[in-house]
Amino acid sequence: MKTITPKALQRLLGSRPDLVLLDVRTPVEFAEVHLPQAHNVSLDELKPKGLVETGVLPAGETVYLLCRSGARAAKAAERFEHEGFEQVVVVEGGTLGWIEAGLPVTRGTTKAISLERQVRIAAGALVLTGALLGWLVHAYFFGLSAFVGAGLVFAGITDFCGMGLLLAKAPWNKRVAH
Repeated sequence: MKTITPKALQRLLGSRPDLVLLDVRTPVEFAEVHLPQAHNVSLDELKPKGLVETGVLPAGETVYLLCRSGARAAKAAERFEHEGFEQVVVVEGGTLGWIEAGLPVTRGTTKAISLERQVRIAAGALVLTGALLGWLVHAYFFGLSAFVGAGLVFAGITDFCGMGLLLAKAPWNKRVAH
């Protein structure tokens, strides 16, 4: 998978402002802060061939992908490559890397909780609930904590987070903040 540093992409955008730059975060995360040139297509709704059909991505053009830190952009790149696209580049460090490099961003007026934080909150709440119910109600509820723990280990090993995909579809991640 090809990557590009934020500063190198900024130089490239200076000479080619029409580059296709896709931000694959949720619409709410995108509304909070994003690169001025970026288009938002959340990872859970990403259909690479559909982007060509609708004219968002001109056929044969290189597509530059970013998210918050790079993990979702890498998943998006895999999806593009699986559908036969060869000119896919991931922005190293994502939006956070862009901001750390001191490059310009567009900021919205609302704050959003990142998808990664939402996963940590949900997983922690489920583990705590399972432990409390196991202690107070019935020992079988400890299974909930074990299930979530196993899911976290699986996500860490495979870099696939089912809970993250489910949370991305939640209504509060779909609405665009104004």
